[in-house]
Amino acid sequence: MSNRPLASVLLAGLTCLALAGPGRAQMADAERGGPGRAQVADAERGGRLYEKAECGQCHGPLGLGDGPVGLALEQIGKSPGNWSDPETFKLDTDEDGKPGTDDDLWNVIRRGALVFGGSQMMGPTKGLSDDDLADLIAFIRSLAAR
Repeated sequence: MSNRPLASVLLAGLTCLALAGPGRAQMADAERGGPGRAQVADAERGGRLYEKAECGQCHGPLGLGDGPVGLALEQIGKSPGNWSDPETFKLDTDEDGKPGTDDDLWNVIRRGALVFGGSQMMGPTKGLSDDDLADLIAFIRSLAAR
Protein backbone atom coordinates (compact mmCIF):
# COMPACT_ATOMS: atom_id res chain seq x y z
CA MET A 1 0.00 0.00 0.00
CA SER A 2 1.37 3.41 -0.96
CA ASN A 3 2.14 6.02 1.67
CA ARG A 4 1.15 8.79 -0.75
CA PRO A 5 -2.37 9.37 0.75
CA LEU A 6 -0.90 9.34 4.26
CA ALA A 7 1.74 11.86 3.22
CA SER A 8 -1.01 14.11 1.84
CA VAL A 9 -2.97 13.86 5.07
CA LEU A 10 0.12 14.68 7.11
CA LEU A 11 0.83 17.66 4.86
CA ALA A 12 -2.74 18.86 5.41
CA GLY A 13 -2.31 18.51 9.16
CA LEU A 14 0.87 20.56 9.09
CA THR A 15 -0.90 23.20 6.99
CA CYS A 16 -3.71 23.37 9.54
CA LEU A 17 -1.21 23.70 12.36
CA ALA A 18 0.57 26.49 10.51
CA LEU A 19 -2.73 28.34 10.21
CA ALA A 20 -3.71 27.58 13.79
CA GLY A 21 -3.73 30.32 16.34
CA PRO A 22 -4.59 30.42 20.01
CA GLY A 23 -8.18 29.46 20.80
CA ARG A 24 -10.53 32.20 21.94
CA ALA A 25 -13.38 31.85 24.37
CA GLN A 26 -16.82 31.63 22.81
CA MET A 27 -18.69 34.93 23.14
CA ALA A 28 -22.25 36.02 22.49
CA ASP A 29 -22.95 37.40 19.00
CA ALA A 30 -23.46 40.94 20.22
CA GLU A 31 -20.22 40.87 22.21
CA ARG A 32 -18.01 39.59 19.40
CA GLY A 33 -19.80 41.21 16.48
CA GLY A 34 -20.70 37.74 15.18
CA PRO A 35 -23.16 36.51 12.58
CA GLY A 36 -26.15 38.14 14.27
CA ARG A 37 -24.90 41.67 13.63
CA ALA A 38 -26.73 44.04 11.33
CA GLN A 39 -23.98 44.38 8.68
CA VAL A 40 -24.57 42.46 5.46
CA ALA A 41 -21.78 40.02 4.65
CA ASP A 42 -19.99 39.98 1.28
CA ALA A 43 -19.99 36.44 -0.16
CA GLU A 44 -17.77 37.46 -3.10
CA ARG A 45 -15.10 38.74 -0.71
CA GLY A 46 -15.63 35.57 1.34
CA GLY A 47 -14.78 33.54 -1.77
CA ARG A 48 -11.45 35.30 -2.03
CA LEU A 49 -10.80 34.59 1.66
CA TYR A 50 -11.75 30.93 1.08
CA GLU A 51 -9.05 30.74 -1.60
CA LYS A 52 -6.47 32.68 0.42
CA ALA A 53 -6.95 30.46 3.49
CA GLU A 54 -6.71 27.41 1.20
CA CYS A 55 -10.04 26.01 2.42
CA GLY A 56 -10.39 24.35 -0.99
CA GLN A 57 -7.48 22.01 -0.22
CA CYS A 58 -9.93 19.96 1.85
CA HIS A 59 -13.37 21.26 0.92
CA GLY A 60 -12.70 21.74 -2.81
CA PRO A 61 -13.25 24.85 -4.94
CA LEU A 62 -17.03 24.42 -4.89
CA GLY A 63 -17.17 23.14 -1.32
CA LEU A 64 -17.97 19.54 -2.28
CA GLY A 65 -15.35 18.06 0.06
CA ASP A 66 -13.34 16.99 -2.98
CA GLY A 67 -10.15 19.01 -2.63
CA PRO A 68 -6.87 17.11 -3.03
CA VAL A 69 -6.41 16.73 0.72
CA GLY A 70 -10.11 15.95 1.16
CA LEU A 71 -9.82 13.05 -1.29
CA ALA A 72 -6.81 11.71 0.62
CA LEU A 73 -8.77 12.01 3.88
CA GLU A 74 -11.61 9.95 2.40
CA GLN A 75 -9.13 7.10 1.86
CA ILE A 76 -8.60 6.88 5.62
CA GLY A 77 -12.27 7.20 6.49
CA LYS A 78 -12.34 10.95 7.15
CA SER A 79 -14.25 13.41 5.06
CA PRO A 80 -14.27 17.21 5.07
CA GLY A 81 -17.59 19.01 5.07
CA ASN A 82 -19.57 19.24 1.84
CA TRP A 83 -20.69 22.88 1.82
CA SER A 84 -23.13 22.25 -1.04
CA ASP A 85 -25.18 20.21 1.46
CA PRO A 86 -25.54 22.14 4.76
CA GLU A 87 -27.06 19.05 6.39
CA THR A 88 -23.60 17.45 6.50
CA PHE A 89 -22.40 19.93 9.14
CA LYS A 90 -23.23 18.15 12.40
CA LEU A 91 -21.48 20.24 15.06
CA ASP A 92 -23.63 22.21 17.50
CA THR A 93 -20.92 24.37 19.04
CA ASP A 94 -23.26 26.62 21.01
CA GLU A 95 -25.46 23.71 22.15
CA ASP A 96 -28.67 25.37 21.01
CA GLY A 97 -30.00 22.11 19.51
CA LYS A 98 -29.42 23.35 15.94
CA PRO A 99 -26.21 22.04 14.36
CA GLY A 100 -24.67 23.85 11.44
CA THR A 101 -25.88 27.39 12.16
CA ASP A 102 -23.79 30.41 11.25
CA ASP A 103 -22.69 30.57 14.89
CA ASP A 104 -21.51 26.97 14.66
CA LEU A 105 -19.49 27.69 11.53
CA TRP A 106 -18.12 30.83 13.17
CA ASN A 107 -16.95 28.88 16.20
CA VAL A 108 -15.36 26.05 14.20
CA ILE A 109 -13.49 28.43 11.91
CA ARG A 110 -12.35 30.60 14.81
CA ARG A 111 -11.51 27.86 17.35
CA GLY A 112 -11.12 24.68 15.29
CA ALA A 113 -13.34 21.61 15.14
CA LEU A 114 -11.54 19.45 17.70
CA VAL A 115 -12.69 21.49 20.72
CA PHE A 116 -16.26 20.74 19.66
CA GLY A 117 -15.75 17.02 19.05
CA GLY A 118 -14.89 17.34 15.36
CA SER A 119 -11.78 16.55 13.37
CA GLN A 120 -8.35 17.56 14.57
CA MET A 121 -7.54 18.32 10.94
CA MET A 122 -9.64 21.52 11.08
CA GLY A 123 -7.56 23.66 13.39
CA PRO A 124 -8.33 27.21 14.47
CA THR A 125 -7.92 29.76 11.70
CA LYS A 126 -5.95 32.82 12.72
CA GLY A 127 -5.80 36.22 11.14
CA LEU A 128 -9.49 36.61 10.29
CA SER A 129 -11.39 39.63 11.55
CA ASP A 130 -15.05 39.44 12.49
CA ASP A 131 -15.90 40.93 9.07
CA ASP A 132 -13.70 38.31 7.38
CA LEU A 133 -15.51 35.53 9.22
CA ALA A 134 -18.93 36.90 8.31
CA ASP A 135 -17.90 37.15 4.64
CA LEU A 136 -16.39 33.65 4.64
CA ILE A 137 -19.57 32.19 6.14
CA ALA A 138 -21.65 34.05 3.54
CA PHE A 139 -19.52 32.43 0.82
CA ILE A 140 -19.87 28.98 2.41
CA ARG A 141 -23.65 29.46 2.52
CA SER A 142 -23.66 30.51 -1.14
CA LEU A 143 -22.15 27.15 -2.11
CA ALA A 144 -25.38 25.39 -1.11
CA ALA A 145 -27.27 27.48 -3.66
CA ARG A 146 -25.06 26.43 -6.60
